[in-house]
Amino acid sequence: MAMEAHEIEALIRASFPKARITITDLAGDGNHWAAEVVDESFRGQSRIQQQRAVNAAVKPEIDSGKLHALALTTKAPE
Repeated sequence: MAMEAHEIEALIRASFPKARITITDLAGDGNHWAAEVVDESFRGQSRIQQQRAVNAAVKPEIDSGKLHALALTTKAPE
């Protein structure tokens, strides 16, 4: 079962309520997604730390197979 953009955004927003989140369907199939997450909490963190935090927010859906692929771009606001 594929996920929808608003579902992925809701998962991320639960951990990052003030983030600017952009979700893009990369292949048009509902299985391959990209997320850009811009949040103040990322300031001073490495990109790996930022992406681990976002991955933790979506991990249950990845583990269940509902979310197949999610490419991440993370950063603190400029």
